[in-house]
Amino acid sequence: MDSQQKNHTFSSEFIILGFGDLAELQILVFGLFLIMHLVTLAGHTTIVLITLIDSRLQTPMYFFLRNLSTIEIGYILVIVPNMLANFLSRNQRMSFLGCALQMHLFIALGGAECFLLTVMAYDRFVAICNPLRYAFIITRALCLQMLALACSSGFALSLTLTTLIFLLPFCGSHEINHFFCDIPAVLFLACSDTQANEIAVFLVCMLILLMPFLLILLSYGFIITAILRIHSVEGRNKAFSTCAGHLLVSLLHYGCAIFIYIRPKSCYTPEQDKIVSLIYTNVTPMLYPLIYSLRNKEVKGAVRRLLVTKQQPKAS
Repeated sequence: MDSQQKNHTFSSEFIILGFGDLAELQILVFGLFLIMHLVTLAGHTTIVLITLIDSRLQTPMYFFLRNLSTIEIGYILVIVPNMLANFLSRNQRMSFLGCALQMHLFIALGGAECFLLTVMAYDRFVAICNPLRYAFIITRALCLQMLALACSSGFALSLTLTTLIFLLPFCGSHEINHFFCDIPAVLFLACSDTQANEIAVFLVCMLILLMPFLLILLSYGFIITAILRIHSVEGRNKAFSTCAGHLLVSLLHYGCAIFIYIRPKSCYTPEQDKIVSLIYTNVTPMLYPLIYSLRNKEVKGAVRRLLVTKQQPKAS
């Protein structure tokens, strides 16, 4: 690639096409997703606040849940505000570096979330399969170390992958047929051989998606076996209630991500990817707080206590 082509690559802008085919419904769609975005932020912020304030929720499980919601807030803020702006301006321009930064943060936060979900599965595995040693194994120091490892791994892998993708020449069309700078959509625009980059994407996705997901499934294999050995129905229900939310969230999160990212460039279908990504970045994050609270009596109790405290008049 000559110097002129390099300059063209790095000085150019990308055009985010978004959902141009929904021009007639853009105000309605904008309003719908704005409401979903606000509900999602409110749900995750509530989880962060109640797990910080309520003394009964100062346990490793809620420490990880609080940090998962914190990561989720950052994750959706990287994508959704730009998506909402795109509904109002049909073709949104984004600089080369802006697109690279968005992709880096999206992969980094998504990767950190994947690793943290695996850590949460390990926490549940120890709690149910080895309850007598739980307090000795899952210490505060270990929780902090696992959180730091999950976040640093996500950011390191993301930086490597984003750099490999944005070193490619984009000398043809700069129109990204998506609502954000997603990996397949940007890789599709490269005008050179991307086979090595596709292999790199596949290897990183193996590390971020497949391996953690298999570890989660393995953990739940042991967990389910341990739950079935509990003789009392009440004990089984209590053990299951602490795991059901995490398992459902993991299935939703990994299911959509694996569908989008673990496949070759030749299978890229822009319209289908946009719909799945729309669910992945808007619908499922909105469901996570609901899933965790519906089956978790401690979370529901903490929310009720918080509301009751706010409603009580202050003593004069």
